[in-house]
Amino acid sequence: MAAEAQVPDVVEPFTLGPTWKRGPDGRFVLPEFTLGWQALAWTKTYLQHYVGKEWQYTNEQARLTLWWYAMDPVTHRFLWRDGVIQRLKGHGKDPLIATWGAFEFVGPCRFGGIADEGNEWDVPAGQPLGVQHPAAWVQMAAVSQDQTRNTMTLFPSIFTKRAIEEYRIDLGKEIIYADKGRARIEAVTSSPRALEGGRPTATYLNETHHWVESNQGHEMAAVIERNATKSADGQSRTMAITNAYEPGEDSVAERTREAFEAVQAGRTVDTGLFYDSLEAPAEAKLTEEWIRPTLLAVRGDSTWLDVDRIAASILDVRNPPSRSRRFWFNQITAAEDAFLAPYEWDACRVEGASLQQGDEVVLFFDGSKSDDATGLVACRVSDGFVTALGVWQRPANWPSDVPWRVPREEVDGTVDQVFADYRPIAFFADPGAGHDDADGERYWDGYIDAWAQRYGKKLKLKAVTGGTNRHAVLWDMRDRRRQQAFTEAVDRFYRDVLERQLTHDGHRVLRQHVANARRRTNQWGYTIGKEHRESARKIDLAVCAIGARMLRRMVLNSTAWSKRGKPGKGRVVVLR
Repeated sequence: MAAEAQVPDVVEPFTLGPTWKRGPDGRFVLPEFTLGWQALAWTKTYLQHYVGKEWQYTNEQARLTLWWYAMDPVTHRFLWRDGVIQRLKGHGKDPLIATWGAFEFVGPCRFGGIADEGNEWDVPAGQPLGVQHPAAWVQMAAVSQDQTRNTMTLFPSIFTKRAIEEYRIDLGKEIIYADKGRARIEAVTSSPRALEGGRPTATYLNETHHWVESNQGHEMAAVIERNATKSADGQSRTMAITNAYEPGEDSVAERTREAFEAVQAGRTVDTGLFYDSLEAPAEAKLTEEWIRPTLLAVRGDSTWLDVDRIAASILDVRNPPSRSRRFWFNQITAAEDAFLAPYEWDACRVEGASLQQGDEVVLFFDGSKSDDATGLVACRVSDGFVTALGVWQRPANWPSDVPWRVPREEVDGTVDQVFADYRPIAFFADPGAGHDDADGERYWDGYIDAWAQRYGKKLKLKAVTGGTNRHAVLWDMRDRRRQQAFTEAVDRFYRDVLERQLTHDGHRVLRQHVANARRRTNQWGYTIGKEHRESARKIDLAVCAIGARMLRRMVLNSTAWSKRGKPGKGRVVVLR
């Protein structure tokens, strides 16, 4: 209790990005050479908070502007190719990028020369002076029209009368033109095909924590990146704004943060990603003593945020703590009932690991018909290495009015290839509950029977050995004994991950399914399940991975396997 009461008077936030670096004198470090000084002067001259009040950045926003427009003093190119600003909800990210978009639209946003003393913009001598882009094309991108509206509705109010007249701005709702169409700002939403081929000069991605596979967020982000890469002057850039994402959703925000952290860890090459975040420290608690000083730290210069109102929301028991941490502490946290946190799973990854031709493996298959995913996961017997060999689920862009079924022939071909490449010594398959519309049988029964006939003699451990229903492959998880066995396997799998007794190759979909899994209690302990029955977040590959690890232990503990380890056989097995 004593430790809990030791709340610092001033909470020091966790920060990422150059905006927060301080020099030996304690003052914030500013870039040596930046077009940001002219951006600050131009926005103050041509933009407004409201009629009669000129635009004025907070100190934090001004530093962001200076760093985002930092340039190489030799090549006069921008230091950053793309960027991310991650802040708590309500911080003012939309107005900030609206001003940058306005600057890119009609302002002097490209290098034009070096400032002398006493220039008209009062830019410090030796700093870059800009010129207007000859054909500016600014895009405000989001995966829904409501998201683009957050920013687009700001433009009519932030341009001063002088700006509208001088640049001949035509204020439309979805497209804004200037100089008789020479320059434009437009809102774009989830239509990757329509975006392909454009050459915008600046693109702003709104709320990338909502950009996921199901709404074509990843495809859209990829198209935007390609369009920026092929810009005529090579100076087109993208900037994303986001709240803290939910781990396991595999959002664009999540992938970008992982890419940034990989650069910081020295695992990948730095390609010019600007990432700036202001987050609560890990030790911050959701208690009355901690909330207020933490919010004062995390809100930065956004003094308009009502700390008392936010504190009340955090303390409201109807709001899950994980949501409060993401929205108001700007912390990336898993849900309270998450089976495993992504960082726990990631700690078991072995870079470059893979199955080798002829490896002895065990296989676990989880079948579905259409709604859930169908998966096949292998576990190498010698060391317990886990990898996904196949996953089939409805494509994100599949028309909602067109039926989709798991392609059984494709799955069957994958199983054949696995048996050709490796040496499976056990293969359990759960057929799932889906039925074939044609004959009323379950969707996978015929294929599972065929696999047993085709490969049963090669398997050292059979799925069902007793009674009249013997089967080499069929392992129906509706059976209570198997539910109990799987529940025990869930706990063992969890402990193996935490104790680093499991390795994997970082398969992205398997990682996502593990992160999606939630703890669910039953009469034998706890198992895993989806966040709710109709959830689109799949967990089937996690089920397969747990099943494969369970199957490996069954093999290593079996009589057939123990005979292989007798003296004279020259075989040593380490049980992990």
